[in-house]
Amino acid sequence: MTEPRYHVVAIGNAIVDILSQADDGFIAAEGMTKGSMQLMFSPAEADALYAKMGPGREVSGGSAANTVAGVAALGGKCGFIGQVADDELGQIFAHDIRAAGVDFDTAARPGEPTTARCLIFVTPDGQRTMNTFLGASQFLPASALDLELIRDGAILYLEGYLWDPEEPRGAMRKAIDVARAAGRKVAFTLSDVFCISRHGDDFRKLIAEGLIDILFANENELLALCGKEDFEEAVAHIHGQVPLLVVTRSEKGAIALQDAERVAVAAEPIDAVVDTTGAGDLFAAGFLHGQAQGWDLERSLRLGAICAAEIISHYGARAEVDLGALAASKLG
Repeated sequence: MTEPRYHVVAIGNAIVDILSQADDGFIAAEGMTKGSMQLMFSPAEADALYAKMGPGREVSGGSAANTVAGVAALGGKCGFIGQVADDELGQIFAHDIRAAGVDFDTAARPGEPTTARCLIFVTPDGQRTMNTFLGASQFLPASALDLELIRDGAILYLEGYLWDPEEPRGAMRKAIDVARAAGRKVAFTLSDVFCISRHGDDFRKLIAEGLIDILFANENELLALCGKEDFEEAVAHIHGQVPLLVVTRSEKGAIALQDAERVAVAAEPIDAVVDTTGAGDLFAAGFLHGQAQGWDLERSLRLGAICAAEIISHYGARAEVDLGALAASKLG
């Protein structure tokens, strides 16, 4: 097996986030479920909701893209595969992820639909409620995969959000096969309870077939995946089915289980939660970077908590400080 050139190669939605502040009354009036993600199925629907937004700011996003941008900010070498359209938002996304130090060469898709966008409403308590129009991202074909890039990544990282459309689902299945044939690890994030409600059987099958080496979930996602109401029962149910299970628990910190080892860390303290967008993405970035460096579970979890705390202290899911310097100051 050849030495990988990349620490993490990710496949995910190529999205530009548009963030705006809103109160709980607006969230309720628009029929949204606070703190969750819902899909919009047409440009008209996205335009109508966008027209109701207050002043916003555009920040390149997408769950897996946020993660590899975080790994790159920590000093890791990363690649990303995702579909944008040949339009202004597509150019913004491509510029931003390359500027973050991530290799991105997926060709833009001509014509409609537009590049994906996520309208994010942030309430005063820092919770983010997301409304996503997947646009071009849901048309990522297997033919667009850079197979050499996948083979060159120590870890292939996939997001559950992208499992919804049929075409990229097939692309990710192919990517898993390519990565495993090359002797690489496959990491998968469940992304959202919404994804589990639609594709839980697929996710459970991937796990049962031994295709996932590292599984990321938050507490609610783990409960939904296992059909349990008790957290410890859910942990016991899934532990042993994946070599490495990582579960974030918001203010209760995070745990990781590998073989007989179980490690827990506390949440990193911050002055105030401003916006939880990208918290899980950057936690995964810190953890994956630690694992790629050969760190133990505790140090990897701590770096994940440090990165998540930085992200939730400001708007948007891309770091606003030098993550490498922050990690060095916190971890020593």
